[in-house]
Amino acid sequence: MKKKMTGAQAVVECIRREGVDQVFCVPGESYLSVLDAIYETEEINLISARHEGGASFMAEGYAKATNKPGVCMATRGVGGANLSIGVHTAMQDSTPMVVFLGQVHSHFRTREGFQEVNQENFFAPISKWTIEITDTHRIPELVQRAFRIAKSGRPGPVVVGLPVDVIDAEVEMEIGQVITIPKPAPGKDEVARALSLISQAKHPIMIAGGGVVRSGAHEPLIQFAESMALPVLSSFRRHDVFPNHHSQYLGHIGLGTPKNILETVKTADLIVAVGMRFSEIVTQGYSLFSTEQTMIHIDIDPNSIGKVYNPALGIVADAGEALNALVEASNQYQPETKKERLDWISERRRLYGQWIHDELDQSGKLNMKKLLADLQRLTPADAIITNDAGNFCGWLHQFYQFEQPGTYIGPTNGAMGYGFPAAVGAKLAHPNRVVVSLSGDGGFMMTMQEFETAVRYKVPVIALVFNNNMYGTIRMHQEREYPERISGTLLTNPDYAQLAKLFGGYGEYIDSNEEFEAAFTRALQSGKPSIIEVAISPEQISVSATIEDLRKAKVQLLKA
Repeated sequence: MKKKMTGAQAVVECIRREGVDQVFCVPGESYLSVLDAIYETEEINLISARHEGGASFMAEGYAKATNKPGVCMATRGVGGANLSIGVHTAMQDSTPMVVFLGQVHSHFRTREGFQEVNQENFFAPISKWTIEITDTHRIPELVQRAFRIAKSGRPGPVVVGLPVDVIDAEVEMEIGQVITIPKPAPGKDEVARALSLISQAKHPIMIAGGGVVRSGAHEPLIQFAESMALPVLSSFRRHDVFPNHHSQYLGHIGLGTPKNILETVKTADLIVAVGMRFSEIVTQGYSLFSTEQTMIHIDIDPNSIGKVYNPALGIVADAGEALNALVEASNQYQPETKKERLDWISERRRLYGQWIHDELDQSGKLNMKKLLADLQRLTPADAIITNDAGNFCGWLHQFYQFEQPGTYIGPTNGAMGYGFPAAVGAKLAHPNRVVVSLSGDGGFMMTMQEFETAVRYKVPVIALVFNNNMYGTIRMHQEREYPERISGTLLTNPDYAQLAKLFGGYGEYIDSNEEFEAAFTRALQSGKPSIIEVAISPEQISVSATIEDLRKAKVQLLKA
């Protein structure tokens, strides 16, 4: 039934029908009418951030935590440029997101109006679709299409431009129902071919990615792995795709992956890739996999199959639909050498567990491996962990054991400044769960202003800030290539604990493992957004190397 409403009211009604209850923005004069329409909508809570980049990270984190599209808004060219980092993150992470950008009056277009940017050209390379709406009557059609595209196939970001005159106009419009997103399933012949290849393999492995997470297919993944005696590895920053404590979990493929895990991949004769891209990180610079390995690639995006490696079998399907079909037919295709396969899995699991559970190195005042073990012990199993980019991630990626789905949120594009705002978005999605963000001092300072946003909206997340007074990842590369020639990587920092208190939150400073448990417990009990500044040694530049190690390695290389 048609109803007279403004374009802005139609935009907000489309958001409401999608079940999105948190919208993130930095307010702008170009879309005041949308802000006013949200004011009139009880089901939607507006979160006004301090920077558009922070708002977009919050929306992206909210989307990952809810499986709903994240929604963020900004004004014209300058606001859009600021939030573009979140659009890029959503694109590489396959996260559904709809971005609404105010735009100059239609009569001013192409005259280089105030803050005018051709937003369709600007965002086209980093989004699934971008559109500027020029007719108020078409707002329901195009906004609902935006949500449909963001959620369909390989999910991703869509950018919608809203000229001020178009959203302010009042016309009769009709808004359709939210559609069910199609979930393509594999054909019977494809399932049979896949199971035949898997049953004949001697040392197969399965690598599970974001498609499994997005489809909520954790249970069929476990069932299929157990039925076919398949070991599972998680792709880059998809740690919670499979329970890490499971006897068939063999680790995470990403940055700084231990050699024994890489050896597991290299010695596999069959690779079953489910819902993942063969990215530069997963493939270790496109060098990890060989043409001698048979490959089955299952992905909802036909463009992903064969993009990097030509598989023996490519299946275009939703990860959940594919895994359910494989489970259903698996009884007919049991492995020919199941015992030998299980023995191999057991040995590879032993090597993985040895790396995880080896006696802790107690050298130094603060041991990061022990801190991560303590963090796991102090948080409930359903706690959500978010992280920024930086070398501190190595300890999280390698030693924290994710036991339940929906407990990890991180950027596969390595965006700095992501961890804390994403935690805010996740906590708003799940207010009754503990949410902890991990950041380095370099990344945290990029979106530190969003701590005020968390205080203002009473979002009690806990930020662990690992402070070594430098851009650690870049310093690592710098020392590896140009030892002792430090250029641009040193930092100075404020007292983060005091800063948290000045913002109205809770803060503590620690520099030893003995202080962590009490500080973390007090932060939890405070009920406030909290910062725990963790002073770490600059010398321990990564999980596996010190700065001195890198310098010595370069000297030896030059001598060789």
